[in-house]
Amino acid sequence: NIRKMFMAMAEDVRVVIIKLADRLHNMRTLQHLPTDKQQRIARQTIEIYAPLAHRLGMWQIKWELEDLAFKYTEPDKYRQLVEMLTDRRRVRESFVNKSIGILRKELGKVNIAAEISGRPKHLYSIYRKMERKGSEFTEIYDLHAIRVLVDDIKDCYAALGVVHSLWRPVPGQFDDYIAMPKANMYQSLHTAVIGPEAKPLEVQIRTYQMHEISEAGIAAHWRYKEGSKNDRRYDEKLAWVRQLMDWQREVVDPTEFVEGLKLEVFQDQVFVFTPKGDVKDLPRDATPLDFAYRIHTDVGHRTIGAKVNNRLVPLDYRLRNGDIVEVVTTKAAHGPSRDWLNIVQTSHAREKIRAWFKHQQRDENIIQGKELLDRELRRLAHETLASIDGTKLIELAAQYKYRELDDFYAAIGYGAVSSASVVSKLEIHDDAAITLPEQAPPAAPSTTGVKVKGVGDLLVRFAKCCSPIPGDDITGYVTRGKGVTVHRASCPSVLSERDIERLIDVEWELAAQHTYPITVRITALDRAGLLNEVTNVVAEYKVNIVAAAVATHPDGTAVITATFKVDSLQQLAKVLTKIERLRDVTSVTREAR
Repeated sequence: NIRKMFMAMAEDVRVVIIKLADRLHNMRTLQHLPTDKQQRIARQTIEIYAPLAHRLGMWQIKWELEDLAFKYTEPDKYRQLVEMLTDRRRVRESFVNKSIGILRKELGKVNIAAEISGRPKHLYSIYRKMERKGSEFTEIYDLHAIRVLVDDIKDCYAALGVVHSLWRPVPGQFDDYIAMPKANMYQSLHTAVIGPEAKPLEVQIRTYQMHEISEAGIAAHWRYKEGSKNDRRYDEKLAWVRQLMDWQREVVDPTEFVEGLKLEVFQDQVFVFTPKGDVKDLPRDATPLDFAYRIHTDVGHRTIGAKVNNRLVPLDYRLRNGDIVEVVTTKAAHGPSRDWLNIVQTSHAREKIRAWFKHQQRDENIIQGKELLDRELRRLAHETLASIDGTKLIELAAQYKYRELDDFYAAIGYGAVSSASVVSKLEIHDDAAITLPEQAPPAAPSTTGVKVKGVGDLLVRFAKCCSPIPGDDITGYVTRGKGVTVHRASCPSVLSERDIERLIDVEWELAAQHTYPITVRITALDRAGLLNEVTNVVAEYKVNIVAAAVATHPDGTAVITATFKVDSLQQLAKVLTKIERLRDVTSVTREAR
């Protein structure tokens, strides 16, 4: 449904305006629905509809959608903020009125006609700032805010001068969205000052026309559409919709479409300049490669380097607001590198790179796909592609809509299918590659989570040489006086064992709830905050870290060796895949201890 809405929106933006109005009506009457539906609709509103209103500059609808959704997604925090604002309402209103009186008098002295009012506070906005900055309620700069409306742009800057002559500006809290409008056509001057009574005060200054556009966004276009110049500006502001539609035609999976939508369209933007001074908006953390593909697909394919602010930078450089970006290209026949798929941040660039590889030699993609899948199997499960049942691979290829296995390998090779997701599905479905008992043993669960077939309660311990976890094929080795030692079936210590009569069948107990130590090695470019990001990922999956050590090297790389306690190979795969996606991480491997 969301995809259909965007397809219709590309033809006529009024479609989405009606959809937003309909969603706003639904949110206003949400109290009549069951709790589970309230939660689902509110989450979808926060994730899709409110950001869409923001992208179209429809601030009035955006604020109300966010506050209504916040009420249902975080009811306790919502009530807490309401109480805080209510408790301080009289003091806040008194301070704002006092600030308005002082500013109105000073503006009158320099003959600036202005309409000044207090700016209403939005609960979700306050909540996000407190969460993002780790601030207390009283530390939010725009808790007290006023808006100044004037006739023209020169009066905006004149009024700003009056504000800064009255009160001391807060460093780093000034934004000029008149000189550099947002992608949704929003224009205004924002400044934070230390106002009366030494309290922080935010001031927004804009013209009346800017204010109407800031409230109604794209819907205000028809009011001010007067000629071809405005039409071109309007078309430029909606270019991202057409780019989105180009991308969506190449994406089969609806889940991938929605996730790409959240990443590319709805996250924070950065605004950068071409050497000619044209402004381009890109998602936060976009790279020069994303910029190149935004200019033109052919420019992206022929990129060999980039300059930012007249300085050479690596292709994975993260662009910042105000950067002047120049792409260095070659005239010779050229194409993207496969590594670029790990660098680009926009779905548009990623699909163009995939498309290039898709149209290259089929045999090359098949070989590359096999190598990628084999490498991922070795990394996560210490298996090889040759050891996986071909019938299972054909069935899995069909799940991805590929009739031929070679087409499936080729898709992995040019990046349309993730090798990590394939291994994950094999772990779940492929009982030829990964053997799990079909049902829990009738006997009482063991204390280790492993059952020795045909034998009563024996002392069981796990081999430190290979550290097996549920999901691994395992075998037992009878140790004199020490019971049974459990190894991975592929462990070199077992494979080289000559005394094969001491090997015994063992299996994992599905009903058992145990965690097992596993050591991983993470290689990355050394930077501040890396270890913290890794621990955040591990905590996200509720995995405990038993030990961790970091070693840095003169070449600027860092190696993190960490021991986790996981309950299965599936859980480990999820953690390693998420860590591998962190910025500057080059490899993540499972290690024997």
